[in-house]
Amino acid sequence: MRRTPRREGRAFSYGTRSERSVSSSISRQLVLWLAVPLMLVALCGALVHYFNNVAPGVISSDRRLKEASNALMARLQINEGSWSLDARTDRRPPLPSADSVIFAVHDTQGRLLNGDPRLPAVPMNGETSQLIAMMHVDNRNFRSLTTRFDTPGGVLLITAADVRPAAEPAARYGFMSTLLWDFVQLDITLVLVWVGIQLGLRPVKRLREEIAARSPQDLRPIDESSVPRELAPVVVTLNRLFTTLRSSVQSQQQFIANTAHQLRTPITGLQAQLQLLLAESAAAPVRSRLLTLQEGIRQLAHSANQLLTLARADPNVNIATKNQAVPLNTMVGEVAAKFFDRALQSNIDLGVEVEPVTILADPALIDDLLSNLVDNALKYTPAGGRVTVSTGRNNGKAYLAVEDTGPGIPEAERQRVRQRFYRLPNAPGHGSGLGLAIVDEIAQLYRATLDIGAGASNRGARVRVEFP
Repeated sequence: MRRTPRREGRAFSYGTRSERSVSSSISRQLVLWLAVPLMLVALCGALVHYFNNVAPGVISSDRRLKEASNALMARLQINEGSWSLDARTDRRPPLPSADSVIFAVHDTQGRLLNGDPRLPAVPMNGETSQLIAMMHVDNRNFRSLTTRFDTPGGVLLITAADVRPAAEPAARYGFMSTLLWDFVQLDITLVLVWVGIQLGLRPVKRLREEIAARSPQDLRPIDESSVPRELAPVVVTLNRLFTTLRSSVQSQQQFIANTAHQLRTPITGLQAQLQLLLAESAAAPVRSRLLTLQEGIRQLAHSANQLLTLARADPNVNIATKNQAVPLNTMVGEVAAKFFDRALQSNIDLGVEVEPVTILADPALIDDLLSNLVDNALKYTPAGGRVTVSTGRNNGKAYLAVEDTGPGIPEAERQRVRQRFYRLPNAPGHGSGLGLAIVDEIAQLYRATLDIGAGASNRGARVRVEFP
């Protein structure tokens, strides 16, 4: 076995992906639910403001028109079929001022009898005594009141129009100004509501991030004391689901562990008996068959140990209590020593490149991780090849790596080989397809990054586990 210094001048970096979600639809729905009624309230407020400004002016104008009509009817004189107005100032009520009200008197045929000729005759039926209308005079709109006045000489139609500036333009300007300001306030309100919603939903986002940060095997209950009261029922339900799943997984893992443990004793006995039988001279005629049987039993023992490792790697076994400081450089030397004889028999150069580095983990699981990596490398490396086990730090992170000069792993298969019981097509020898699956599960358990790539000069395979 060779021991060489750690290689320098090569740096490896691996990115991690984090799931990012879009803003919660609850936020958009709440803002929409608030925006529609607030817009209606703003519009209604602007309309109320408009009518509050217009109504007093309209009421005042109508009052002036009625007063003017009453004054005209009181001063109207009829002399032998002719009509005239009494303009004396001592009479009451007074005539309207021409600056505020203009008037005209027409007969039923529409002939102007007195007053302003600009005011047109307004047709009225016999059932109407007064009629309010809008008139267009000199490119301006005026509010007018036409009154039916029955006299001994016939029916007269007295029209009075308010020529003072109307209140509608100012009211419309006020309406648009109020509406614009209301919508500015609405926009500011919705922005503040959005900010408030985002701040209020921070506990939901923290809960989502906490669950997303877990590995699929982590079924520990969520701390209910750190969530708001509104989220407590959701967390309680999730914890019940986690408890159910954890019980199911533990039962399954316990069954696997018990089965593997029960198999180890008879398998060990079979191996011992076969070893003794091979030593007997009477077994010489069937020695080749016994060696084949011995290899099959060895594979069975290896599979049982792998199943046991899978059971131990499950996070629900609560292995955190078994964690301790593990010097990876020492671990590399011990594992390489276990495979030294096998490497010599296969004519494979097994070497290590180490520097002192320590992590916090379960030593048995790290031993299983590294043993599976070395076992795989020796299995697929042909005679005369090389297997290098290395450990050290890269960008402050501890790593373990095993590199070989075998056929390598095609890039399209580097994700699938992490699955349980999956073996590469046309893979040599016999195996269970659990080696890299075990490595991947142990790596996930410690939030480590498992990277499978090509070896030096794009030859063979390099499997690297980098710990956080």
